[in-house]
Amino acid sequence: MVLALNDNPPMSSKAKNGPARSVMVLGTTSGAGKSWLATALCRWYARRGLKVAPFKAQNMSNNARVVGGGEIGSAQYFQALAANAVPDVRMNPLLLKPERDTRSQVVLMGQVNEELSALPWRGRSERVWPRIARALDELRAENDVVVVEGAGSPAEINLMASDIVNMRIARHAQARCLLATDIDRGGAFAHLYGTWALLPEADRALLQGFVLNKFRGDAALLAPAPQQLQELTGVPTVATLPMWWQHGLPEEDGVFDDRSRASGTVTRTVAVVAYPRISNLDEFQALKNVPGVRLVWARTPADVAAADWIVLPGSKHTSGDLAWLRAQGLDRAVAAHAERGGAVLGICGGLQMLGEALVDPHGIDGNAPGLGLLPLVTVFAREKTVRHRTANFGELGGAWAALSDVPVAGYEIHHGQTAAHPQLAHDGQPVMPDGLAWQNARGNVLGIYMHGLFEDPGALHALFGASAPTLDATFDGLADFIDSHFDAGVLAGLIA
Repeated sequence: MVLALNDNPPMSSKAKNGPARSVMVLGTTSGAGKSWLATALCRWYARRGLKVAPFKAQNMSNNARVVGGGEIGSAQYFQALAANAVPDVRMNPLLLKPERDTRSQVVLMGQVNEELSALPWRGRSERVWPRIARALDELRAENDVVVVEGAGSPAEINLMASDIVNMRIARHAQARCLLATDIDRGGAFAHLYGTWALLPEADRALLQGFVLNKFRGDAALLAPAPQQLQELTGVPTVATLPMWWQHGLPEEDGVFDDRSRASGTVTRTVAVVAYPRISNLDEFQALKNVPGVRLVWARTPADVAAADWIVLPGSKHTSGDLAWLRAQGLDRAVAAHAERGGAVLGICGGLQMLGEALVDPHGIDGNAPGLGLLPLVTVFAREKTVRHRTANFGELGGAWAALSDVPVAGYEIHHGQTAAHPQLAHDGQPVMPDGLAWQNARGNVLGIYMHGLFEDPGALHALFGASAPTLDATFDGLADFIDSHFDAGVLAGLIA
């Protein structure tokens, strides 16, 4: 059943008794579908005229979006949009952005915190808990419903003592919790029972229902397992959600969907290089929905061999990912593609890689020679640029000529400051104000600092003559989906 949007204004927080109801989505593992389900719940409750906010205490992701006050994880940004709310740093008070295998940049309330970044991760919890709790309390005071997303599993016994993102949050907010599992992987009922069994008794009481996600086949064949599980735990299975690859939501944090296929006849193959510290991979979601476009996540030279475009995306550790690129032989593959006249696009860290050199006087990222495809030098500054931007492309030639004079709205998140190499300026030119974008003289290599090029409707239409489904249509589709597959009355009952 498709439900119409409520035309009435949201209920004032002053009209309700006490703080917001909290509905929390937990998972038996990472990748269980927490972000997806939390987004759907945000839209489902918002369509009932309720004032809704998302919340995730701590997110580890290099997918981030710019909001007022700084940056938050992309998942909470989209959840806020689904809730018809203005994205806010309080919705993701702690963001960990992995730079290396043993180090993450810590973003607290939207801003980089060097002191916390230098601390061992176990030492951060108690330091940041008061600020996390305050952010949650403020959101609960201002809203009717807060949809909370957990992280990983709530039953990791080595992490329980320092937990600030799962059951400690659930207890603080007295949240009514759903526990989701990926049944496609197998062992789903064991995962659900094991998670329940490892939780303290008081935390078990917060579990209101189990959710089987990514199911293929006839749900009737699951019997009698759901009933047996309820007899063991007292917790009912409240939804069996079918597998749904093309729901339109950007990728979950750090997850690549290699099963994406182009709709219709393939007219253009776009290879996005998937280096280890790729950032903001979610901005390529729109390409999966453009007819005739095949999106490839490239990790080897063979992956780019048949590409029409090669894209070097953003990176949280540009010099390290550039070293990885060279180790795979992808530097030679990109150079050969460009030499043949093939289109190459660098976004943020990718733009920096395309230049002549990376210079790091402050130990921010690292020094390295660039790929030499754009006449640029990047110097890493201590200060981080985090802002929304709107700018017009100037006159472009060659492969990117369709973007000439097109206005683009996006966002910047970078330490690098890039300028033309004084001896090589004749090999390229700026094609946006303030050095936001550059093109080589031949016209086939383009670099841009702004994220979101493929999310901008005007740019998408200029490049492909097509448009992707709107975010609102995607959010409504998610809400309709859970409305159809949750047991009757469960979703309303969670906030009763």
